Amino acid sequence: MVDNDCGQIPVVDDSGALVGVVTDRDIACRCVAKGNSSDQRVEEVMTSSPVTVTADASVDECCTKMEDNQVRRLPVVDDEGKCCGIVAQADIARSAAEKETGDLVREVSEASSEPASAGCC
Repeated sequence: MVDNDCGQIPVVDDSGALVGVVTDRDIACRCVAKGNSSDQRVEEVMTSSPVTVTADASVDECCTKMEDNQVRRLPVVDDEGKCCGIVAQADIARSAAEKETGDLVREVSEASSEPASAGCC
């Protein structure tokens, strides 16, 4: 993550299908904060069955999924469920108007009474 300046790494099975993601928050909450060894297996800290979008999803759909699930990154999958990219809140912010960016950051960051589906601890 440090070498590639990213906050999320997809986890795929032998066929390349997305089975989970590991976020910087997953590592901080499920490994470091608990004093667990860095030798801990990825499957022990990853978020299984993450919320995803397809490459033909609209920016509005991405924003809605981010807001509804309180996540800042969404894996992009193809028709076979294989990860072909990640869209991040920062990606959308770079291409959106300033007001829209502020609205998205605020809505994704607002506390939710429901559990998040990725990266929670």
